[in-house]
Amino acid sequence: MRANFRIPLLAAFLSLFASFALAGDQTKPGPGNSNAANLASQSPVVQSAFGFLIDQTGDLQGSKLRNETFDAITNPDTCVRHRAGLRPADRQAILNTLLAQGLVDPNDDGTFPGGLITGVFPPVLNDNGPCPHLPQPFYSAPGSVYHGHHSYPGGLPVHESNNDVSDAHLADQYRAVYGHTGILGLPTIDGNVLWETTDQIQNRDTAIYLDQDVIVGAPIWHDWAKSIVFQWFSDGTEFQELNFGGNGSTDNYGGSGNSKTGGHHIMSIAEAMARGLSPAFVITQASAHSNPTSGNEYKVVNWLRAAAIMARIDPVAKGYLMIDGNGNYRLPALRKLGSINLGEVNALAEYELHNLSDADFTFSGPAITGVEAVLQSLASEFGYDPSDASRYNNKYRNPVFSFMTAERLYIVYSQKGSKGVEVELRRLRNLGVI
Repeated sequence: MRANFRIPLLAAFLSLFASFALAGDQTKPGPGNSNAANLASQSPVVQSAFGFLIDQTGDLQGSKLRNETFDAITNPDTCVRHRAGLRPADRQAILNTLLAQGLVDPNDDGTFPGGLITGVFPPVLNDNGPCPHLPQPFYSAPGSVYHGHHSYPGGLPVHESNNDVSDAHLADQYRAVYGHTGILGLPTIDGNVLWETTDQIQNRDTAIYLDQDVIVGAPIWHDWAKSIVFQWFSDGTEFQELNFGGNGSTDNYGGSGNSKTGGHHIMSIAEAMARGLSPAFVITQASAHSNPTSGNEYKVVNWLRAAAIMARIDPVAKGYLMIDGNGNYRLPALRKLGSINLGEVNALAEYELHNLSDADFTFSGPAITGVEAVLQSLASEFGYDPSDASRYNNKYRNPVFSFMTAERLYIVYSQKGSKGVEVELRRLRNLGVI
């Protein structure tokens, strides 16, 4: 009898696969990168997601942002700017600065594969040269660590597409709810406006300003460096990721606080800085993992500090940060209304909207976990053995997710059980995918 998904099965599954993601040399480009690229290039959902992001990039109005974004995601020979010209001694000097400023946890050096230097500087192609290249195409990267959300070849563009749609819709919501003006010039909520299209809402003379380039571009840039961090082993598993951007204990201006976060986040910010993107854009990008309000400004500040060190720029001179009267780095006030101090704020609405748009993991994470267990329960019917990790991952698990997505299969499972998932798998087998 076919087993349905239950907690004991899930626990057994995770125990069985826990060791698969712990082995491998992370000091060299992933030996499975080309296999992942080949799989992602054949997936309709991955390639349509990639095409959507390219279309979104084409709609950006600012030529600087548009050109840099096109180059970063579509150019196979794009230069990783924050790594350009870095020799081993340069990388060590940057790491030493991060350690000295409390932006990396020294305790991680003995536990992360390859040590801190590898975690902060994952391998890229043409490393040490003037124009290092991505170790895999942008479109073949996963959305997170193995067993995490969108952890399959092409999960990155799928994840970013969802986030980009979310950010655009959130901005439209804010324009409709807070920017509509009724009689007497006073704000009102018009139910008809709430259901208008993006173009209709943006064509109105709303009373509030939200930068559409920032709204559309930030979700594309936020996870860009996952193509560097989450490379592929030959058995179809992924590199581990180093969390940094703080020491994990005294990150709140010397007080208790933890601003450690996924290294991809900081590397993406560093790349945006190295390419000269604007403060409003980069700070919005940096707010994906935490909105800088309710006592969390120090987190975004520390991520900007770490990124600036990696990009080898002065964050104050470039306008990404300011220094307050106590000598602490703070977020600058942007969009000032002239030379007179009119109480300008250092938290734009775009920061909050981008942070909210990055919340897809709250569903997509459990989706991966649940569907992985279902796939294991069905594996023998499709000729796969979970203990044969390489064949299972490369020929079954990863192709299923790359072509179907875990989110879709999880919804199917919630409606039709494992029988519904089996129908989808048979479709893939008939097409020669698995």
